[in-house]
Amino acid sequence: MTNIGQMRLTKGRFIEKRNWRIFCLISWWFHGNCFIGQGLREGLIDSIKYILFWVVVLITKFAFSYFLQIKPMISTTKVLLDLKIIVEHEWDWYEIFSVSNKFIMGLLWLPVVLIYLVDTQIWFSIYSPFVGAMVGLVENLGEIRNIEQLRLRFQFFASAIQFNLMPREQLKSTRGTLRENFCHVINCLKLRYGLEQPFKRIESNQVEANKFALIWNEIIATFREEDIISDQEVELLELPRNSWNIKVVRWPTFLLGHELLNALVLARDLMDAPDKWLWYKICKNEYRRCAVIETYDCVKYLMLEILINNTEEHSILENLFQEIDQSIAIKKFSKTFEMTALPEIHSKLIKLVELLLEPEKNVSKILYAIQVLYEIIVHNFLKVKRTTNELREDGLAPRNQTPMDGLLFENAFELPDPSNKNFYRQVKRLHTILTTRDSMQNIPANVEARHRLAFFSNSLFMKMPRAPQVKKMMAFSVLTPFYNEDVLYSKEELQTKNEDGISILYYLQTIYHDEWKNFIERMHREGMVTDDEIWTTKLRDLRLWASYRGQTLARTVRGMMYYYRALKMLAFLDSSSEMDITIREEEGQIGFMGRDGGLDGFNSERLRSASSLSEGHDSRIALMKYTYVVSCQKYWEQNATEDLRVQDIKDLLKHNEALRISYVDRVSIRDNIEYYSVLVKYDQQLRREVEIYRVKLPGPLNLGEGKPENQNHALIFTRGDAVQTIDMNQDNYFEEALKIRNLLEEFRHYHGIRRPTILGVREHIFTGSVSSLAWFMSAQETSFVTLVQRLFANPLKIRMHYGHPDVFDRFWFITRGGLSKASKVINISEDIFAGFSCTLRGGNVTHHEYIRVGKGRDLGLNQISTFEAKIACGNGEQVLSRDVYRLGQRLDFFRMLSFFYTTVGYFFNTTVIILTVYAFLWGQLYLALSGVENFVLGNTNNSKKALSAVINQELVIQFGLFTSLPATMESSIENGFLKAVWEFLMMQLQLSVVFYTFSMGTRAHFFGRTILHGGAKYLPTGRNFAVQHTSFAENYRRYARSHFIKAIELGLILTVYGIYSPAAKETFFYIDMTVTCWLLVLSWIFAPFLFNPSGFDWLNTVNDFDDFMRWIWHRDGVLAKAEQSWERWWYEEQDHLRTTSLWGKVLEIVLNLRFFFFQYGIIYHMEIAGHSKSTSVYLLSWIYIFVAFGIYITLSYIGGKYGAKRHIYLRLAKLMLIIIGVLVIIALLKFTYFKMVDCFTSLLAFIPTGWGLVSIAQVFRPLLQQTRLWDSVVSVARLYDILFGVIVMAPVAFLSWMPGFQSMQTRILFNAAFSKGLQMFKIITGKIHQKDV
Repeated sequence: MTNIGQMRLTKGRFIEKRNWRIFCLISWWFHGNCFIGQGLREGLIDSIKYILFWVVVLITKFAFSYFLQIKPMISTTKVLLDLKIIVEHEWDWYEIFSVSNKFIMGLLWLPVVLIYLVDTQIWFSIYSPFVGAMVGLVENLGEIRNIEQLRLRFQFFASAIQFNLMPREQLKSTRGTLRENFCHVINCLKLRYGLEQPFKRIESNQVEANKFALIWNEIIATFREEDIISDQEVELLELPRNSWNIKVVRWPTFLLGHELLNALVLARDLMDAPDKWLWYKICKNEYRRCAVIETYDCVKYLMLEILINNTEEHSILENLFQEIDQSIAIKKFSKTFEMTALPEIHSKLIKLVELLLEPEKNVSKILYAIQVLYEIIVHNFLKVKRTTNELREDGLAPRNQTPMDGLLFENAFELPDPSNKNFYRQVKRLHTILTTRDSMQNIPANVEARHRLAFFSNSLFMKMPRAPQVKKMMAFSVLTPFYNEDVLYSKEELQTKNEDGISILYYLQTIYHDEWKNFIERMHREGMVTDDEIWTTKLRDLRLWASYRGQTLARTVRGMMYYYRALKMLAFLDSSSEMDITIREEEGQIGFMGRDGGLDGFNSERLRSASSLSEGHDSRIALMKYTYVVSCQKYWEQNATEDLRVQDIKDLLKHNEALRISYVDRVSIRDNIEYYSVLVKYDQQLRREVEIYRVKLPGPLNLGEGKPENQNHALIFTRGDAVQTIDMNQDNYFEEALKIRNLLEEFRHYHGIRRPTILGVREHIFTGSVSSLAWFMSAQETSFVTLVQRLFANPLKIRMHYGHPDVFDRFWFITRGGLSKASKVINISEDIFAGFSCTLRGGNVTHHEYIRVGKGRDLGLNQISTFEAKIACGNGEQVLSRDVYRLGQRLDFFRMLSFFYTTVGYFFNTTVIILTVYAFLWGQLYLALSGVENFVLGNTNNSKKALSAVINQELVIQFGLFTSLPATMESSIENGFLKAVWEFLMMQLQLSVVFYTFSMGTRAHFFGRTILHGGAKYLPTGRNFAVQHTSFAENYRRYARSHFIKAIELGLILTVYGIYSPAAKETFFYIDMTVTCWLLVLSWIFAPFLFNPSGFDWLNTVNDFDDFMRWIWHRDGVLAKAEQSWERWWYEEQDHLRTTSLWGKVLEIVLNLRFFFFQYGIIYHMEIAGHSKSTSVYLLSWIYIFVAFGIYITLSYIGGKYGAKRHIYLRLAKLMLIIIGVLVIIALLKFTYFKMVDCFTSLLAFIPTGWGLVSIAQVFRPLLQQTRLWDSVVSVARLYDILFGVIVMAPVAFLSWMPGFQSMQTRILFNAAFSKGLQMFKIITGKIHQKDV
């Protein structure tokens, strides 16, 4: 059956891809005229997998919808439809239109129908994490989650590196018989599941052990260069080369820990046990076995090394060690030697080693320590006591020594020269093994270093293609578009303090406190004497250190140049023998701790360690296979204006051999301007940058969107078969660069029925530790770039290109239009269109998680919101694109579901969820104000079933939980279930639900506005450190239209409903019905202040309000910037209405009519109405609107005419207004049913009406702007913004006034920083003294 299905699919694809007329005739139902989009079917197995996924999702959706949404409402709906109550019911207002029971039930069913349309997205969001987690478990993700698990499997590293990173050509040369090949496969399976003991093979294969040590030490070298580990940790983590005749693998010291002391305890406890049993107990732990053997071999070599050869003393020790070796060989060690003497020998050895490590060697003390050791061994250690003559006969004592001869070793003792650093380094390692009493579980201490080591070790046990030799691998390039971002932080930028008194350097010193200490340690080792030199001779190192912790071009270049460094080392390993490695080790060229001083050889200016390989043959091979191109769009302009960024770019070019810079040059020839794409590099011999290529362009570059145009013009300068796209906020790691050969081999393998054309690569978000907000964003982004994309690739087969750092088949894309589409507006989200184009043209997008690239995300709420707005606008434009249309038309039904719910459908459903809240609340408000709720649903408990069903649907929408679920599942795979649950709880305590709810409002607003009006624009997010307090005026400009006003509207509906609904009088019923809506309202109002540094500081709050009022009343009009003038900002907020279509304007007017409903519904409930249902009540209410508007115009006229010179007139007018107002109120109280509560009620009725009028007037701006009425509209709009600002500011001011709330807010925002002891509260408020460094 499988073969038959596969044949049918193959025939179908063959027919679709042929343009023969006969095929068009017989396949008219699916054969289109356009070749694009033909043959999109997947293989049978892949089709079955994603069909099963969607069958389960749809079955769950329909079952849930029927039993919990539809069925509870059916019986109540029938009862209400059968009742003839609407005609008999006396409405609470004037009935303009005849309304039947069907309309009332429609209001009840509307939220249910909307939720029915979008709950597929909810069930997809629930099932996706579980399926993605299962796929991850199958791929062996999370097998090594932390350093503790790494310690347990570290002994398998050499075999894993050989299996995955050693070129397959070397293995083919050693293939033998069929039986040997079968055994090799079994060994590979053992390696996968950790069932073998590879250390035995390592000990017998010196070349393999040395290569493993080289790779491991180079990784540790890069860690030290990045200052994430200290010099001491380097000594504990390094894997030293085999020396001193040690017969076992010399594991890193942090693995051995206290194993020697554990062995001594075993020897003491089992002193009477046979040697075989004691050795069995010791060998149960591999590291303990190696620690015992290495210690013995080191002591043996050390003692013989410091004694002069061919002396009697030297022969005595040789005989002593021979006797010990013989007793071990015949398994009679415990019978020959006294085990109780081992602790004493251990303590004396420690004393001897400490004396050897002292800077000023005390020869007499060292001689005495050796003599004491000798005496203990020959008198206390031997079980059978021997006389002096017996010792002489056995060669364990001098033959002719007399009491007058002095100490035994006095004349045969010679210490190695202090320049022999390798000797003393081994002595120091021996001292560490002898003295360590803890297990070193916290090595390395840096969280980032621990995480990187754990992931790298885990990835080696995942399935990946075998690596070819470097000279036979696919050549590839990396391409980075650069516009105007930071390259290197300058001295002034590092020292300049913001308004809160915090400089960038001080912030980095505090956040990365341990890395700063490591940096200063490294600078002192490299020659810095005083700390003041950090601003002079070491200024460049300081700038690099700070830039490597921001999202700068320097950090990206350093990361991408790790590819070049890795390829150079791998090229050397491909052709090296044991002799080559040994020679280079002796020359100090391999291994971080070289013979010539190791750490002292580090040169941070060249960003390389002492382990840098030869610059000859290996460098040429690496340059042939790798090129890094940075496309600097404004390089020509910056160079012409002598921008400091140009000098920094040239500096990067100078210090990175494989780096190339491309830019667009403008050349003026007579009256014409010609444009050229130019590629330059730095020539080390000429000591300047030289031009490589110059290609003439037909015109200027910026015809379309800037970023895709920047990428496409530089694509011609890339080389090789593949190109990796890297953004400006990304980083790379040396240990991950080692696996690039394996990744490129994926292009040669079939994934399904096609070879891949885009290789998806997972990302590591490195900005999650700065603040809780950065943590939320990091968790959300991590789940998307891992679990979600893993699911998209398998089983859904719908993964697109969502951004960097995917690897493209370069030739495939060059022949199909390039990496990105660049049309204005429609291609604002240029990345995903590469995925659309790839899928439509028969490509295949895969995802691989054994290799990753670092990525920085936005750190502040404003940056995050801008990013969310950009993505939402981009998705709104995608709905209008032909690519989405073609994919929706050509994909099969189930794959089309996957495509919809993973792209534009997600944003569409998010918008519908918000609309559901609106529909639910407006429907309940209608029922409450009309009196239908009281009459129909208020009689019996049974009649409330319909309303209760609607309430239950609303509670399904748990805004933050569904967003947190993928992050929790991914964390449970890679970090463990308990840790994932703890992180989830901590995220909720830090109000992550508020952040996710706020983000959903951002997406819904900008997606909906783009759908209605279009006009999406590229929004630069910025990647600065988010420690600066954002003013209230800035927050209001950003969120007034998208969040604040909508939250005020929903809050007003909930308030009016609570006042006039009889059901709301039942407190629990009201809370149960509206708790989710109130959560949305509070989140949209308070999120910009909760996640704003010093957001509830009283002094900042007062200053922010003053600044807000200055901004509101700024009078420069449209000539000022939006940041300076409210009027300019108000006009910019209407730009989408100027470019929208006629239907967009009509729909905008219709939507704004909803604000008039408040007035119509509330006035009939006012006491002054006297329970009248006449239409005159509503018409008379408009008199209030016109009178209020007339009074405002009059006062504005008087103020404008007499306010400056005759201010008394304005005061008289205001006095008369107050007198008339008081008289009117008295008259109303005397002659009507008016009560004072109507004053408050009228505000609830008429303020929304005024806002509706202003909103509609904005639509008619082209007509009204030419009249005098427009100035009044602008003035009223200004008053409304003041009102909205006060409404938002009032609770913020109250919480700022409350003692302790600012401290709590700071704790919530910077909790991760507090766990590191950062004292962020003092940093933000600037209450501690700042030192210069």
